Amino acid sequence: MRILLAGTSSDVGKTTVVLGIMRALKNRKLKVQGYKAGPDYIDTAFHTFATGVPSRNLDTWMLEESVITSLISKHSSSADIAIMEGVMGMYDGADVKTMIGSSAHLAKLTKTPVILVINGSGVAASAAAMVLGFKMFDQDVDVKGVIVNKVSGEAHYQLIKEAIEYHVDIPCLGYLTKNENISLKSRHLGLIPSVEVDALDDKINEVAAMIEDTVDLELLLNIAETAYVHDSVIENSSKYDLRIGVPYDSAFNFYYQDNLDLLEDMGCTLVRFSPIKDKTLPKGLDGLYIGGGFPEVFARELSENMTMKKSIKAVIESGLPTYAECGGLMYLTSSIKTLEGESYEMLGIFDNTSEMTERLQRFGYVNVTLNGDTVIGSKGLSFKAHEFHRSVVVDSISDKKMYDIEKERKLEQKTWQCGYMKYNCLGGYPHIHFYSNLDVAKSFLNSCKTYKMENKNEK
Repeated sequence: MRILLAGTSSDVGKTTVVLGIMRALKNRKLKVQGYKAGPDYIDTAFHTFATGVPSRNLDTWMLEESVITSLISKHSSSADIAIMEGVMGMYDGADVKTMIGSSAHLAKLTKTPVILVINGSGVAASAAAMVLGFKMFDQDVDVKGVIVNKVSGEAHYQLIKEAIEYHVDIPCLGYLTKNENISLKSRHLGLIPSVEVDALDDKINEVAAMIEDTVDLELLLNIAETAYVHDSVIENSSKYDLRIGVPYDSAFNFYYQDNLDLLEDMGCTLVRFSPIKDKTLPKGLDGLYIGGGFPEVFARELSENMTMKKSIKAVIESGLPTYAECGGLMYLTSSIKTLEGESYEMLGIFDNTSEMTERLQRFGYVNVTLNGDTVIGSKGLSFKAHEFHRSVVVDSISDKKMYDIEKERKLEQKTWQCGYMKYNCLGGYPHIHFYSNLDVAKSFLNSCKTYKMENKNEK
C-alpha cells in the first residue's frame, strides 16, 4: 500500500497532517515507511520520529526513474504502508513546463494515488474550484481524495466537503481544525529540526488523536491499496571493510538516509559521534563523512569543545579521507560568524571564514563537475546535487576550487565554483545524493581503502 499527500502550496500544513496520519497508523500497529518528495532533510527526520522507521527522499530531478522505483521496492516491501509527503505545491518542481522534481511528477512516475491537502480557512464553495483545477491540470496524476486543514469546525468542513464532492466528484476524507498547539515552527531553512522541538512526541500524538476523530483512515488505506507495486531492486556488488565516522547530533543531521544505507550495503561500519558532546573522535576510522545541519545555531558549543576539534583536525591533517557538505564545510573553516556578529572558532582546516547572511545565497538544483582529483572522484566526474544555505564562505585569493557548478535558469546558464580541497579533505556547499552517481560513493570509499592500507600498521 502506498499514498502520496500533496499540498496546494507550501503553507497548507501538509507536514502536520502527514505526521498525524503516520502516528495514527503506527498506533494501529502498522509499520509505516515514510518518504519525502524532493531534497528536504528536515521533514524526513520528522517522519522518522513519528514512525520509528527511517524516512527517505525520492527526488525525480536527482535520481533516475529506475533508481526511485528500486528504492521504493527495497524499503516498502517490509512495511504495511508507505506514505509520501509532497514538496511545496503539488505541481511545483525544478521546471514549470515538465514539473520534474514535483510531487505530481513523483506520483506519476511511481503510479501512486494522491490525497490533496488544502487550506480550508476562509473558503467554502471556492475550495471546489481549487481542487478541480488541481485535478484537471494533469489528469495523469491520480488525485483520489482531499483532506481539508485549518477549518473552523465541523459545520465549516461540511460546507467544503459538500462543494468538493458535488462539483469535483472525489471524496473528502476528513479535516483538521486550527490548533496552535500542533503547529511546527520555522526558521531560515524551513521547519526547526525534530531534534530541537520541545515535546514533539506530545504534539504528534495530539495530531494523531485529531486524525482518528475526523479523518477516514479506512478510506485512506483503501485508496493506498490501489498503488502500483514495484519489484525492481538495485544490486551493489562493491564491498568494503571500512569504518566511516559520521557526526550526528543537533548541529549535524542532514544526511540522505539512502546515502548512509548505501555505505552500509557496501560493507562499511558507520560510527556516529557528536562534535558537540563527545570529547574526542572515535578511534580507528578510515574516513569521515560530515553532513549538513545548523552549525551556526550551535557554534558556541562546537567552538568550546576544544578536545574534539583538536582530534578531528589532527586526523584530517594526517590524511584521513574526509568529505563534507554545507554545514560540514562551515565546520571545516576557521570560524563561523553569526548574524549577531559573534565569531566562533571552528576546525581551521580551511583558512576561510563562514559568515551568516540575512538572505538565501543559493537555493535549488545544480549540476556539478569535478575540475581536479578529489576524495570523491577524478577530474571530469559529474553528478547532480542540491544547494540551500544562507551562509557564505569568504574566499582567499589562493583558493583553488574543485567544483564547476552550473544551474539552469530560464534565460541563462548560471555558473560558479565551489569545493575546497586540502590534505585529503573536500568540503563544499552542494548536497549529493549518492544514487545520482554511484561513482561518488565508490571513489570516496576507494580513497578510504587506500588510506587504511597505507596506515594499517599504525592502527
